[in-house]
Amino acid sequence: MAYEYAIALTGSIATGKSTVASLLALNGMRVIDADTISHEILDNSALWVEETFGKEYLSGTKVNRSKLGSHIFSDAEAKKMLEAYLHPKIRAEIEKRSETQDKFAFPYLIDIPLFFENNNYPIKESVVVYTPQDIQLERFMKRNGYSKEESLKRIASQLPIDEKKEKATWVIDNSKNLKHLQNEVEFFVGKIKEIYKK
Repeated sequence: MAYEYAIALTGSIATGKSTVASLLALNGMRVIDADTISHEILDNSALWVEETFGKEYLSGTKVNRSKLGSHIFSDAEAKKMLEAYLHPKIRAEIEKRSETQDKFAFPYLIDIPLFFENNNYPIKESVVVYTPQDIQLERFMKRNGYSKEESLKRIASQLPIDEKKEKATWVIDNSKNLKHLQNEVEFFVGKIKEIYKK
């Protein structure tokens, strides 16, 4: 059975979810990464992308993700088409990996960026990587080099981070420095181990 021991790891753009996923893995937690899976599936779908959106969205034989990303964020119809194609494939792969993880009978994390938005996974518990919106915007602009307007548009495509914080079972605070974040992750892992003592 899939998802029995799963905890959804989520957050928003530029809240530091990937960093937290790496820190959790370093602390001995197993993590299934939906983003990595979606990148693999998208790269294997270059032909479909070319037929659907045009050759200009490829770089050689690979999908040019940033170019395609800009296109789908400014065209709701294109976004819908891409999601309708990708999401069932991503879900099937995550479910397969989840069934493997459940055999260990110990919690593991599934890194799902749009966990609350899409409500696609029957996972009861979740942990949100939280960063206040002003810091989120600042980090996103710095990381991606987008204008404030473009950055706000991307951030607005997801549920506000404060809403996610309210819905979550646990919160990992990433509003300060890396040391603080490491402590937050260690505290969370400690709690999980305590709950599921064997």
